[in-house]
Amino acid sequence: MTTRTAFDKAKADGRAALVGYLPAGFPDVDGGIEALRAMVAAGCDVIEIGLPYSDPVMDGPTIQAAAQQALDRGVRTSDVLRTVEAVAATGVPTVVMTYWNPVEKYGVDRFARDLASAGGAGLITPDITPDYADAWIGAADAHDLDKIFLVAPSSTDERIAMTTAACRGFVYATAVMGVTGARTTTSDLAAPLVARTKSTTDLPVGVGLGVSNGDQAAAVAAYADGVIVGSAFVRALLDHAGDRSAALGALTTLTEDLAAGVRRA
Repeated sequence: MTTRTAFDKAKADGRAALVGYLPAGFPDVDGGIEALRAMVAAGCDVIEIGLPYSDPVMDGPTIQAAAQQALDRGVRTSDVLRTVEAVAATGVPTVVMTYWNPVEKYGVDRFARDLASAGGAGLITPDITPDYADAWIGAADAHDLDKIFLVAPSSTDERIAMTTAACRGFVYATAVMGVTGARTTTSDLAAPLVARTKSTTDLPVGVGLGVSNGDQAAAVAAYADGVIVGSAFVRALLDHAGDRSAALGALTTLTEDLAAGVRRA
């Protein structure tokens, strides 16, 4: 299933899609797979798997801590692809979010081929823009993978139009200026950014801005096609480190709250 299919299905149900993120290899590879499957079972419509990287300039401290744990345990790109394969087998569209350097190091065409072979739906590339992504766009098109680029409140209208024209699957609107992370209030920059983005494309627009509970998810789902949640899921696992049963319980409870939120909007 493509990410667009999941967004369209949610829209047909009269709601936004819930996109859940965890880095691969956290708390370990098998534990991460178990956690992501729990998120699917509890209501995530799309899964976003992070490729741990040593210089995550756009990630906040929570995701950085989790990614560092994974790196310290020796996680490799092959482990990320194994995680994708296991999660995609549930039938939920599964994308990888990665900084560009690891893809370039692995080999752009090889990465696209192996991601597609694992059942991955596409790639979110936060630090590369379409005008510098010819190699990735060509490889993604060759393997029918979604190309998910980011727009931000600082993007000009021209830049948003150029970005959405290059996307396939959905558009990722990062509605907080600065690094990622759960927040107590949602951003007032998000709704205008979504409106500007939707004026340029018929693709779904997913919003990532630090949502951490169902009420915030409902607020974002009122104007966005998808609610993207990362740090809150990571925090649920970090808060129960060493107790896998409690961690999975917390993750399930959080996912159910968020899934109820996107249905309330």
